Amino acid sequence: MGDARTIDPQEEWRLLIGGEWTATASTYEIVDPNTTQVVGHAPDGTVADAEAAIAAANAALPGWAATPPAERGAMLQRLADVLRAQAPTWAPLVQAETGATINVAETMQVGPNLADRYAQYAIPRNLDRAEMPATAAASALGPAGLVGAAVYRRPVGVVACITSYNFPLVNVAGKLAPALAMGNTCIIKPAPQDPLAVLRLGEAVVEAGFPPGVVNILTSAGTEAPSALIASPDVHMVSFTGSSSVGARIMSDGAPTMTRVLMELGGKGAMVVTDDADLGKAVGAIASVWGFHSGQICTAPTRVICHRSRVDELVGNLTAVAGMLKVGDATERDTLVGPLVSEQQRDSVEAFVRGGVDAGATLVCGGERPDLPGYFVAPTLLADCTADMHAVREEAFGPVVVVLAHDDDDEAVALANDSHYGLASYVYSGDNARALRIAGRIRSGSVALNSVLLHTDAPFGGFKLSGVGRDRGVAGLEAYSEVQAISWLA
Repeated sequence: MGDARTIDPQEEWRLLIGGEWTATASTYEIVDPNTTQVVGHAPDGTVADAEAAIAAANAALPGWAATPPAERGAMLQRLADVLRAQAPTWAPLVQAETGATINVAETMQVGPNLADRYAQYAIPRNLDRAEMPATAAASALGPAGLVGAAVYRRPVGVVACITSYNFPLVNVAGKLAPALAMGNTCIIKPAPQDPLAVLRLGEAVVEAGFPPGVVNILTSAGTEAPSALIASPDVHMVSFTGSSSVGARIMSDGAPTMTRVLMELGGKGAMVVTDDADLGKAVGAIASVWGFHSGQICTAPTRVICHRSRVDELVGNLTAVAGMLKVGDATERDTLVGPLVSEQQRDSVEAFVRGGVDAGATLVCGGERPDLPGYFVAPTLLADCTADMHAVREEAFGPVVVVLAHDDDDEAVALANDSHYGLASYVYSGDNARALRIAGRIRSGSVALNSVLLHTDAPFGGFKLSGVGRDRGVAGLEAYSEVQAISWLA
C-alpha cells in the first residue's frame, strides 16, 4: 500500500477480509476538507463484501475465543508496539482526511495515546466471579442442598465496530482493543469521510500477527454494506459512535435478531458556571469548542449555563478569545481552528447559526464563512439564548457556543437537564463541594468539575439519547462480553 509518510491520491486501497487484501469493483473519492482536493480513493464495499467479512469473522471466532487471555493480550501488546513505531508517520494522511489541524492530528489522532489504548488491554483481567452458596429446599425440581454458582464473562461473538469521522483511529481503538481482549472477532466499518488511515491500521494488525479473520475492515460510501452487517444474524453486537438518529436506526434494524448494542451518540454538553467560578478557567475550557477540532467533539461544552451576574463578563472574554484564534490552513503550526469535515457539515452548521439568530439569539461573533478554500466556519458565539431554541437543544457539531443565563443552582440544574442529550457535562464553581452537589443532580453520563478532562478509565457513555451502555476501562471489557452463570448442587 505504499509509504505511510506520503499521500498518493492514486494509491490503490483494498479491504481487509479474512486476512487478505481484497479489491472492490469501484471506489469513491476522499476529499481534504482543508483544500477540497482529492487525496485518495477508498474501496466502495458491497453487501457481498460485508457478507464475506461476516463469514471470515465467524470462521475465526472459535479459535480466537479459545485463545488464552494472556496470548490475546500479548497480541494486543505487539499491535501497540507496531503502532508506537508507525502511527506517527500517518499524521499527514489523517490530517488530510479529517481536516484536523496538524497539531491535533499529531498529538490526538496518532500520538502515543493511540498505542496506549491497545496496550491498556494487553494485561488480562479476570472478570469471572463465584456466588456465595445458596440453600435450596426440596421440591419437584430436585432434592434439598446447597447450590453453588460461577459467573463467567464470555465473548459476545462477532462485533461490528461502526465509527465516526472526527477521530477515526482513536475511535476504532476504543472499540477494537477491548473487544479483542475479551475474545471477540471484529468487522471495522469506518466513517465514509476518512477511512484510509483505518486501512493503514489494518496493515499494522497483519504485521502484529493476528489470525486471519479476527480483524476485518470494510469501507463503503453508502449504507447498504453497513446495513447488511447490522441486519445479519451472524453479527452478534454492534458498537457504534455517531449521531442519535443513526443510532436509533441501528437499534431498529438489529431488533429482529436481538443484536447487542453499545452506542456513544450525540451530545449537547452543558457547562454550569456559578457566580463564584474562576471565569478565566471557564473561558479557556469553553474556547476548546473552537480550537479543538473545530467543535467536532460530542463531549464539547457547547451549551454554557452562566450565572446572570457573570454573563456579560463571560461573553466579553469569550469574544476576545475568539478574535485571537487563527482560522486557516490546517497544515500550518499556528492554526488553531481548521475546517469542518465536509461541505455538507459546513452548510449544516451555517444553517444552525442562522436558525439561532432568527429565533432571537444575539450573534456576538462568528457566523461568517472565512475566505478560505476549505469547509471553514469561524468561531461563533450566540448569546441571549433560551432553552426552547433549536440552537440550544440540538447538536451543531461545529465551532458554535450558546450562552444561557441562570439565577441560582436549581435553575442551572433544570436548564442543564432540559435536553434530550446527556453525554458529558461540566461544572465550574469556586466551591468544590457545591460543584459536586450540582454535578450529582445533572443527568449526564460524565460530569467534570472545574475541568474539561475526563478520566480515561472511568465508564463513558450517555443518558437519554446520548447512548446505550458504557465503555472504557473495565466497563469496556464488560460491554464486549456476555454473562454466563453455571450452577451445581453441592
